[in-house]
Amino acid sequence: METITLVNGVEMPILGFGVYQVTDLTECERVVTEAIEVGYRSIDTAQAYGNEEAVGRAIINSGIPREEFFLTTKIWISNGGYEKAKQSLNESLEKLQTDYIDLVLIHQPFNDYYGSYRAMEEYYKAGKLKAIGVSNFYPDRFIDIAKFSEIPPMVNQVETHVFNQQVEAQKIMEKYHTQIESWGPFAEGKNDFFTNETLAEIGDKHQKSVAQVALRYLIQRKVVVIPKTVNKDRMIQNFDVFDFVLSNQDMATIQGLDQGESLFFSHYDPETVDFLTGLKL
Repeated sequence: METITLVNGVEMPILGFGVYQVTDLTECERVVTEAIEVGYRSIDTAQAYGNEEAVGRAIINSGIPREEFFLTTKIWISNGGYEKAKQSLNESLEKLQTDYIDLVLIHQPFNDYYGSYRAMEEYYKAGKLKAIGVSNFYPDRFIDIAKFSEIPPMVNQVETHVFNQQVEAQKIMEKYHTQIESWGPFAEGKNDFFTNETLAEIGDKHQKSVAQVALRYLIQRKVVVIPKTVNKDRMIQNFDVFDFVLSNQDMATIQGLDQGESLFFSHYDPETVDFLTGLKL
């Protein structure tokens, strides 16, 4: 597995496995177990997903040493603030049945996220977190927290796929030595993603699927990806992206698909913010 090195020297797999919307704990434990069997060692969960316990059980039951895994979770909005964030981190450690978490992110830039980040910095210094960062922080909020925190975010996980490529945002993150990570690398199928003619033509040339081309494109841009599926065959397919290389022309052609805007939500929309900040765990 290829890795990227975070600013503090921690090695992070460039390809991981996400469990968003896998809310049934039995199902989640099954799919994580299958992902581990395929070869995934980076697992991305969150407090808001409600499945940290299942992820923890799958890792323990795998019999593979804990240090071989890279485990990510995220602090939800309603757990914002120094004291509540610390309490939620303790709960996450307990649910995941681990002494440390490899990466913790602030899930959304709302509530007292500075208080949450101070708690994360404290747990990082204590060795309970190996890396810390943020998620869904647009460039304005990202720059703000990067400049005014003691330990700048090591990762920013944002919506990144061929239709919203985050090229400028990635440049800003690189300025602060922050690793970009993609959620939704398949755009959750929007814009007829899986039948896109451009990706399909490039895939035919390399004998790869649309999904594999899309993942390979992001990987070659040094974007960490965490595709999610509950189908083991697709897990295998998504994992099989290291035996081909997209040409410069392929990369330029795919770059032309960029629409430069979200297919899901905008933090600049008051109704969206009202909805997100109203979600309680």
